[in-house]
Order: sequence, then C-alpha cells, then structure tokens
Amino acid sequence: MSRELDRLSPLGRYSAASNRIAKSVIGAYSTSFGLSTRMLGPRHRNHVRNIYALVRVADELVDGVAEEAGIALAQQHEMLDLFEAETESGMSLGYSSNPIVHAFSCTAREAGIGVELTRPFFSSMRTDLRSAASAPDIGAGSAGAVCFSGSDHAEYVYGSAEVVGLMCLRVFDRGRAHSAQGRRRLEHGARCLGAAFQNVNFLRDLGDDTQRLGRSYLSESGAVDSQSRDRWIALIREQIDEAARTIPLLPRDARLAVHCALRLFSTLADRLAQVPVEELTQRRVTVAGPQKAALLLRTALDVRTRSPR
Repeated sequence: MSRELDRLSPLGRYSAASNRIAKSVIGAYSTSFGLSTRMLGPRHRNHVRNIYALVRVADELVDGVAEEAGIALAQQHEMLDLFEAETESGMSLGYSSNPIVHAFSCTAREAGIGVELTRPFFSSMRTDLRSAASAPDIGAGSAGAVCFSGSDHAEYVYGSAEVVGLMCLRVFDRGRAHSAQGRRRLEHGARCLGAAFQNVNFLRDLGDDTQRLGRSYLSESGAVDSQSRDRWIALIREQIDEAARTIPLLPRDARLAVHCALRLFSTLADRLAQVPVEELTQRRVTVAGPQKAALLLRTALDVRTRSPR
C-alpha cells in the first residue's frame, strides 16, 4: 500500500479501493469515456467513473452476461432487484460491502443524487429483462423482437441515459447556485446529451440488439430502413446541438471533457449516416483508436483556443 493509503482511516481506505475498482470497469469497457474522463478536473473524475461503473454493471446483467452464466430469467430479475436494493441502502448508509455500489454511494451522497434518478434507471434495466411474450404492452415485431413505440422509447431512454446525464450534472455542479431557469437549462442539456449518446448506440448496436438480444429500440415494426435511420440521425443532431448550447454554463473543469464526448458522438453520428442500413446490422460503426485520440486532441486545442484567459 502507498503511504497515502496508509494515512487513511479504514473507511477512507475502503472508499479509495472502491474508486480504483470503479476505474477499472470504465477501462475495461469504454475507451471513449475513459479518455473523456481523463479530461475532467480532478474533483470530478472519480465521481463520473463511479457512476459509469454502477450503470455498466447493471447493464451487463440485463444484456446477457448473467444469461451466459446460466442464470434463469427469474433469477436475473431477483439479482437486479437486489442490486437496486443494495444501491439504495448504500446511498442511505454511506457504506456497501459491494465496492461498485460503495463507490457510487459515496458519489451520490456528495453530489446529491437520490432515488429520483436511480429508480428510473433500474426501471429501464428491468424493461430489458422482458421478452416479447412477457411484455405485450411493449409489443413484438415480425422477427419476435421486443419493439418500442415512440412513448416506450422515450421512457426507456429517460431511465437508461438521460438520468445518467443528470447524475453527471449533479457531480459537475455541486456547490453552485442557479436560478430556476438556469437549472432547467442545464438539466435540459444533460438530458439531451444522454439521449443523443443512447440513440447513437442504438444505431451502432442495431444488429446485436435485434439478433442476439431480441430488442428493437428504434422501430415498432422491428425493422429500421434508410428513411427511419435518417430520421434518427436528424434527432441525434438536434439533441447534440441542444446539449452543446449549455456546455458554456458548466463549470470550467467539466467543459473540455463534455466537449470531447460530444464531438466523438457527433462524429459517430456522421459515420452512421453514411453507412447503408444493411451494413449497420452486420457491423458496429466505430472510430479507430488513433483517430479517436486525434479527434479529442483537436477538440482540446479548439476549446482552449476559444476559451477566455
């Protein structure tokens, strides 16, 4: 153990270890978010990683990891319920024996994240455990996939992505005072950015979602054609533009990272617009590592050039 850890109290050392575990989760699953979080100010980095780790663990549970381990659907529901209960208990007590939950709980308590944000998230995760047969209220397409109507999609995206944007906003904005109007503008931007990220990922994961997971987030019929793809791209661009307008309202030590994440997903949207829909079901559109690094570097230079000294 380093001398720094040796000087901590037992709870402080456990919290530091939990932060390290959360950091390892983001490193294993997302180079994009990993790079972006490095551009956050030091006071934000661990907190955003802790949020990411919690939502990633829940997302993996419902996206096939538990099923691959041979766990029945009913047990997956029980595990997700337990994970939510552990999260709420950790947020209330300031401690959890689950390091991922503990790290998130410390962040939630410091940033003022409450069940008004975690419960919609877990509700959306529960939706992913439904099958077409068990969720007739959502509906099934011709291929037997669970299909989302416009209202279903909006509710799901709010819980799975927009609330995550709101959680990050509470991290960035802790200790700052705003008028009611200013608060609404910031929350609108955070929700738009979360929704844009999610909709980009729906298009990127079109094949996996429909073929492996049996879900059609973007179509009530279960199929996405070029016209509907273009409509989704237009919506994503609107959401990105709305989010971009609120970045100047964020604290200075959060703006660069948000700019970088926004630029990356904007680039992905442009690429998705150029790929034939048939190809979207066969491969996942990405930005290669060197191109991603160059894109983030250019964004950093652009932001620093424009920012007043």
